[in-house]
Amino acid sequence: MAAQPDIVVHMSPEVLAAAVAARLVTKLVDLQAAGTTPKLVLTGGRIGIAVLEELRRTPARDAVDWARVEFYWGDERFLPPGDPERNETQARHALLDHVPVNPELVYPMGADTGTGPAGAEVAAQEYADLLARKAAPEDHGPVPTFDVLLLGMGAEGHTASIFPHSPAVYETERTVVAVYNCPKPPPTRITMTLPTIRSAAEVWIMATGEEKAAAVSMALSGAGEVAIPVAGARGRRRTRWLLDRGAASKLPRDLVPHIA
Repeated sequence: MAAQPDIVVHMSPEVLAAAVAARLVTKLVDLQAAGTTPKLVLTGGRIGIAVLEELRRTPARDAVDWARVEFYWGDERFLPPGDPERNETQARHALLDHVPVNPELVYPMGADTGTGPAGAEVAAQEYADLLARKAAPEDHGPVPTFDVLLLGMGAEGHTASIFPHSPAVYETERTVVAVYNCPKPPPTRITMTLPTIRSAAEVWIMATGEEKAAAVSMALSGAGEVAIPVAGARGRRRTRWLLDRGAASKLPRDLVPHIA
């Protein structure tokens, strides 16, 4: 049973992005000092990419042995390779092209190579197969135990590409699925499922803006994951909500922490 989530509130989206980047550097350095090759799951979206840009800019980034970090993605827009809207493309421009990563440890989700939406099913299965190959016996499941899994969220409570009341939110068997008819473009995507997200040791959920405040409050007040999918995103050891003042503005008083 996961512990109660940690809630941290920062003054602004800019402060939040810088603080998450600093936390991430510390976490990666600590894991590497303990002899671990960290498994990090990246997210897209405005705040997810802002964190990677902050990582690129901070001098502390050089404390990380980037060649000894495994990079995964929680979801992806099923678009052609190199499309500027792909999470992978944005992550490469923001960070991965600027630090000495090992290309063999960077695991992007598949792209649309001309198949159209039908190819998303194949790409999802290929990513599920990759995760299964990366899982070790001590992981006790079909995916590796990710050390940190980063997530954003939408104003209606979606996370990764798991939208309210969508087929993906009901998935309990498959680890990665194709998503069709998304309510925001592009309509076809690939996403880790909630059981896969919950395999992570730590899940860090980042949200900014008052338009997300209601969903944040519902998720932290016991809402069900079918209606508010981000409510089902939690880590085995830690779930950390990293918010700006706007996103935290509707939290119940007993959940409001000190603003960092």
